[in-house]
Amino acid sequence: MSKIKPEKKNPDRPSSKKIEPFTRLRGMKDILFEEYRYWDIVLEKALDLAKAYGFRKIETPILENQALYERSTGQATDIVSKEMYNFIDKSGEKVALRPEATPGLVRSYIEHGMFNLPQPVRMAWIGPLFRHEKPQTGRLRQFWQFDLEMFGEAGPVADAQIIQIAYHFFRELQIDVQVQINSIGCPDCRAAYLEKLADFYRERGRRAKLCEDCRRRFGKNLLRLLDCKETQCQEIRAEAPQIVDYLDEACREHFIKVLEYLDEVDIPYNLNPFLVRGLDYYNRTIFEIVSADVPQEGEKRQAALGGGGRYDYLVEKMGGRPTPAVGFGAGIERTILKIKEKNIPLKTDAGKIVFIAQLGEQAKRKAMIMFEEMRRAGYNVRQLFVKDNLKSQLEEADRLGALFTVIMGQKEIVDGTALIRDMESGVQEVVDAKKIVCEVEKRFANNGQVNC
Repeated sequence: MSKIKPEKKNPDRPSSKKIEPFTRLRGMKDILFEEYRYWDIVLEKALDLAKAYGFRKIETPILENQALYERSTGQATDIVSKEMYNFIDKSGEKVALRPEATPGLVRSYIEHGMFNLPQPVRMAWIGPLFRHEKPQTGRLRQFWQFDLEMFGEAGPVADAQIIQIAYHFFRELQIDVQVQINSIGCPDCRAAYLEKLADFYRERGRRAKLCEDCRRRFGKNLLRLLDCKETQCQEIRAEAPQIVDYLDEACREHFIKVLEYLDEVDIPYNLNPFLVRGLDYYNRTIFEIVSADVPQEGEKRQAALGGGGRYDYLVEKMGGRPTPAVGFGAGIERTILKIKEKNIPLKTDAGKIVFIAQLGEQAKRKAMIMFEEMRRAGYNVRQLFVKDNLKSQLEEADRLGALFTVIMGQKEIVDGTALIRDMESGVQEVVDAKKIVCEVEKRFANNGQVNC
């Protein structure tokens, strides 16, 4: 009697034991189908504006040398000291997931000798950034940003133009915003201000009343005390000296001209003497774009949709030639969140969609040919060829908001015809299949002047 051989286990087949599915890491987000309607609109607006103002698209790696951010962003900043994702790779190199865009773009400008190109060099960049922050509404650990950077132009008109583009980016997306603007001067005039600011916080026991983070920052990054969101720190800050009172003549004249340009092009702004931004490399003009429907204080960090400023010394600090520069970044997720909060209607091309439906194997083949012909002709054409049921296809056409559906079945193949169905009225008309593109055009034109 032969023994029954035990069934071999298939390593590819899951066991009967319940398998726990994976979930997203904390602070990470999937961008699902419906969400991409918003992304498409926002990214299209960003790239259209960039192109109109002469900015050209550029990409940089997600991974960079860790020292790039330590030298540029600053080791004392929260981004580098607390939030940056960094590790030693298999080659023993210290690398980091980019926490911000500007240092990588500066590195690219230097590495590829872009100082030899006609100046200014204008860059447009869109991509993901990574920061290990506490996740909350409008703040993720992986988030996307739209960046504009202009290298090789020191004049105040460059500052004003960057602010103008930033303002119009949000306004043309129907988001009400305000521009918060300040000047933090150059290293020379800022040194005198920092002495006065340090004296102010030492007086009357103010330093002891600061929050723990601000006490730590006192000896490392004094300007950041003005940016703190803690109530007790803001109350102390209200009496602090203002940096604009310590600007030297050149920095003051630069700032005045920036404001005059903004006045000339009707860009409204608010002078915010305590705006400093959180990065070491800024000088002179700095700004933030904040939502107009929230208080300027308290939740300002969450209200900030974008910001930027001038960084005239960073290229040289990173090993390049002395090169003035100015830039701006906008958070994509925060922009989309604001569109949703305000229930801003999305523009749709639904009225321009034509759907191709079919019934039967031969009709499906003909419909596939017709689909390609209409697509190449420039029509916004859709289909669901994986379905054989006509009702399912018409439901899909209706869901997409198609104005017309072209229907082909076995009878139409024999007769050399097709049906055009008006999706709003349900009226169907038989037309010559060879003239289908012209017949669709006639209906879109809606004036009877197209001759087939």
